[in-house]
Amino acid sequence: MRAGSVEIRVGLSSCGVASGGEAVRDALVREAGGRAVVKAVGCNGMCHSEPIVQVLHAGKPVALYGNVTAGAARAIVRRHTPGRGLVNGARRLLRALTGGEAVDLADHLVDAEAGPAAEYLGKQKRIVLENCGEIDPGRIDEYTARGGYQALEACLRLEPDAVIAQITASGLRGRGGAGFSTGRKWEMARRQPGAVKYVICNGDEGDPGAFMDRLVLEADPHRVLEGLAIAAYAIGAAEGILYIRAEYPLAVRNVRQAIRQAQARGFTGENLLGSGFSLHLEVREGAGAFVCGEETALIQSLEGGRGMPRLRPPYPVERGLHGAPTLINNVETLASAPWIVRHGPAAYAGLGTQGSKGTKVFALAGKIRRGGLIEVPMGITIREIVEEIGGGIQGGRKFKAVQMGGPSGGCIPERLAGTPVDYDEIPKTGAIMGSGGLVVLDERDCMVDMARFFLRFTQAESCGKCTFCRIGTKRMLEILERICEGRARRDDLGTLEELVDYVSRGSLCGLGQTAPNPVATTLRYFRDEYEAHIQEKRCPAGRCPALIRYRVTDQCIGCTLCAQVCPVGAIAYRPYEKHEIDDKLCTRCDECRKACQDDAVEVVSPC
Repeated sequence: MRAGSVEIRVGLSSCGVASGGEAVRDALVREAGGRAVVKAVGCNGMCHSEPIVQVLHAGKPVALYGNVTAGAARAIVRRHTPGRGLVNGARRLLRALTGGEAVDLADHLVDAEAGPAAEYLGKQKRIVLENCGEIDPGRIDEYTARGGYQALEACLRLEPDAVIAQITASGLRGRGGAGFSTGRKWEMARRQPGAVKYVICNGDEGDPGAFMDRLVLEADPHRVLEGLAIAAYAIGAAEGILYIRAEYPLAVRNVRQAIRQAQARGFTGENLLGSGFSLHLEVREGAGAFVCGEETALIQSLEGGRGMPRLRPPYPVERGLHGAPTLINNVETLASAPWIVRHGPAAYAGLGTQGSKGTKVFALAGKIRRGGLIEVPMGITIREIVEEIGGGIQGGRKFKAVQMGGPSGGCIPERLAGTPVDYDEIPKTGAIMGSGGLVVLDERDCMVDMARFFLRFTQAESCGKCTFCRIGTKRMLEILERICEGRARRDDLGTLEELVDYVSRGSLCGLGQTAPNPVATTLRYFRDEYEAHIQEKRCPAGRCPALIRYRVTDQCIGCTLCAQVCPVGAIAYRPYEKHEIDDKLCTRCDECRKACQDDAVEVVSPC
């Protein structure tokens, strides 16, 4: 930066926009009046603090502010930019006379030496996310200024086999969930005969609670394009497709813009950088079918058919899109490739564990104090992620479990939180790494209800091709519904365990094979909760509406907050008197308990 210059960055990925980031950006521009450069960047992963504003002032420490309002934005500009004499003084006077908003910026500062930002970022190692929150995703010059496309240039000077050798030596494994060796997959595609080959970026992210692909595509689209171009060159593919779910409009827009910019610079299109190699890219939008995250179903979708998996072999690298060899990698896998080439495979292999090299990006969500996108070295424990990076459980409640691997993953209890995060240790718990969703649960979460939630999702998303998946998951869901509603039969748990085995062994694709995982793991680690629901007609966590009721205790002071928030009028409005809840009208929405400031509303068993 130029001496004395000030650059103000505001995060405008989806999370920033949803939190009011555009209004903050407008306030920054108005207040700066040309005294500072205001720049839109992608999210830096601290989604819990959006809108985020970062101030870079030459010769001074970087200042990072979170949960910024328009009023705080104006105060930030005034603190970090030089005044403009009488004009600036007149503005301050006018603001004082008109009752301008008083803002204490200490409430928004998150980058103190041992503050929240340091705690959140301290144990992370940013490879895939190294540019997120640092560059404007709509400006290719900012990407190239940080080493962008240097890896592609280097690869175009090498033989394709040498490029594949680097990826193989790094130990990179596919980050889409299966963890297959990326180098080996590229090698298999390279060795296939035929003049036509395809490379596909799988950005069809459909797991509840997962947003890894979305953030990377929004915040650093050129990084993914560069990785895709490297993969295409390595296997000899002249056509590339980015398959992105249509529910990610900002990601789709940014990627399409990046393709146009990259083609104008010669990084894609005909004769890349004079190498003689050509690559044409396009974006295809997925229609929201979870099953299309599976490779063969994705290919069916691209060919205009219904997204349904097919038997393998042949694998897509042998016979994929339009019958041609097709390499499919997910967003994170491709985004790792440029870093590996620029820094060398040994640098990447030096991170992580013996069998799981490098880093892994996770979407940290649920009952966590600091949620967002994180990138950690393989081998870090679940407890370190939850308690040190995430800051522990909201409201001081107890850490109960994590749901890992999305709806096809499993629930890992707190007592196993010392498990290292890698492709060898996580499966031992019954869960899977998956693509990177990590949902944190606390003592108020019912594990039977959680299993029902995820099974309801996978059952609805089943393409219906396999009998075991189509009907088996339906029967499992019916049993879980009975358990949560207090109508379970004594033999239901035995039937549920049989169905877990049948569906996992009899389904064709990964969706059906792993759909029972949430049920299997909750039965394994939280069987007592199932038994309480069945035998005692009681939900220990107080979550299942049919098995709980709400009661106002003698601590009630008649403040009427509970009556004000009740959406169905189940609580009569009686100021200064103890309130009562009409159990026949109550929908168990929990709003009264959350609103009560005196803990006078409790959840009890109806028995």
